[in-house]
Amino acid sequence: MEIKGTAVKSIKEFVKTKFPDRYEEWIDSLSESSRFITNSVITSGWYPLQEAAIEPTQKVGRLLYQDIKKGAWECGRYSAESALTGIYKIYVKFSSPGHIMDRASRIFQAYYRPSNIEVIHKTAKSVTVAIDHFPQPDSTIEYRIAGWMECALEISGCKNVQVNTKSSMARGDKNTTIEMTWD
Repeated sequence: MEIKGTAVKSIKEFVKTKFPDRYEEWIDSLSESSRFITNSVITSGWYPLQEAAIEPTQKVGRLLYQDIKKGAWECGRYSAESALTGIYKIYVKFSSPGHIMDRASRIFQAYYRPSNIEVIHKTAKSVTVAIDHFPQPDSTIEYRIAGWMECALEISGCKNVQVNTKSSMARGDKNTTIEMTWD
């Protein structure tokens, strides 16, 4: 399974931006292969999910938050903030939350391959997505995706966003289902 270089680069940028005085400690904690990918990432390239995203994100969680879920969630939020700038931010602000999640499901496939995510339910105040094809399920990546979705909805103007993982392929379920609600 692979992840797009753009997503890999956002992890490095997250640490440099949010924890500049601990960046070297974080880099030094990575395995040789993860460190090589992190230091030479090309945004248009594709990289192995474990070395390029799972390990570096877990190290963010352990070292900087003492909580893998929190670290992965914050990395995902940062990725959304970084990706949804300029004209994209305007687009997100003027689109409905349901439309944003419809687009996010298409964008998801451009960052993780092979993968599939679909909106399976939406109302005026909620969206539920299901990831049903992800050959290397991992809770770290699920947290990162949930954080990205939470931030994207907040950028669109949603208030009191709540994101809950109802099922998880990483925990052995048939698919990963993420439910988002807002006021």
